[in-house]
Amino acid sequence: MKKEEREKIILVGCQLDEDDLRFQYSMKELEELSETAQGEVVMTLSQKRDRVHPSTYIGKGKVEELALLQEELQPDIIIFNDELSPSQVRNLSKVLDARIIDRTQLILDIFAGRARSREGILQVELAQLQYLLPRLIGQGASLSRLGGGIGTRGPGETKLESDRRHIHRRINEIKKQLQTIVEHRERYRQRRKKNKAFQVALVGYTNAGKSTLFNRLSVADSFEENQLFATLDPMTRKMILPSGFSVLLTDTVGFIQDLPTSLIAAFRSTLEEVKEADLLLQVVDSSNPDYHQHEETVQSLLSEIGTDGLPSITVYNKQDIRHPEFVPDGGLDHIEVSAIDEGDRQRILEKIESIVKEQMNSYHAFIPANEGKLLAKLKGGTILEKLEFIEDTSLYEVSGYYLEDHQISGNLKQYQKKQKGSK
Repeated sequence: MKKEEREKIILVGCQLDEDDLRFQYSMKELEELSETAQGEVVMTLSQKRDRVHPSTYIGKGKVEELALLQEELQPDIIIFNDELSPSQVRNLSKVLDARIIDRTQLILDIFAGRARSREGILQVELAQLQYLLPRLIGQGASLSRLGGGIGTRGPGETKLESDRRHIHRRINEIKKQLQTIVEHRERYRQRRKKNKAFQVALVGYTNAGKSTLFNRLSVADSFEENQLFATLDPMTRKMILPSGFSVLLTDTVGFIQDLPTSLIAAFRSTLEEVKEADLLLQVVDSSNPDYHQHEETVQSLLSEIGTDGLPSITVYNKQDIRHPEFVPDGGLDHIEVSAIDEGDRQRILEKIESIVKEQMNSYHAFIPANEGKLLAKLKGGTILEKLEFIEDTSLYEVSGYYLEDHQISGNLKQYQKKQKGSK
């Protein structure tokens, strides 16, 4: 079977007031995104400007240079490192023959290829349609070139060429379907709350190693790959702490610099999983030279969805290949690990357990030997640190920690009182 040819890409960036290193990282990330979308970057073109050109993003001279490069290299696509306005796309299309897409469209395209669940597929389609709606006017010529490939996955050619009324109708349809799914998730979330399950959410920049950690800390099978946006749909699994106490661990979609606002809006219900967590594990790739910027991007997005004040641990991952200039932020509650090291994973679990205890109430009680059900509940529903049978009294001395408002607290109180009364 003939191997599918990769589409040839020219990348275009405009450096404004940011420093050289930051701009280089941004362009490198665009290249990685292009490769994730199965493209091959053949050339990168950049320009320093005070501001982007309102008509063509880059200056007139650079557009002419780009046109000559296109003639020489015959790329399939030209990808711009910022979100282009509809008029910029129209003006560039008059001069360039290759398909023109921007960073936002590329990210949306990768998401479209990665979505597996019904909700994920609907959310991506919604974001794509909302992105494309203002860009439909005057795109007849460029739309006629969409024969498939990067930037065309998702809604598809026929939907793009439909009139605006049809797209508005489809957007409303998707929103209704998503609302049903959101309500279902909300019911599930309320049930978890009622059962007093402690929830831990893995968050972080894309490709930081969240899914690797998720698969090894829990009994799970999340897609694990060294590429951007390997995980799109959130997964929740049980995780057992060293004491035997069970908590729920959720793997979430990776964040990225300049994440399209339409995607943040579309995935807001998914990100509610993060907002509802009792503890955040922010995973940072310490092997990436731009790790500090990644950390700031994630913090900014977390603030945007309203997670300020939630307890969190920063997990600096990939210590086995960490960057030579890596220095952890000393002000944060952090741990330095490699997700593939069993000892390191045990340290993470111990760290999580110590934070879980801080959010729990301690107990010390004497339970009659015939209270088998209660003893079983203590083993499964609390962090049980002491369980000792006292022969003289035929009582079990128990101590540990339980979550506030847990139904077990009522059972415990009577035996705690008895203990106090017997003294």
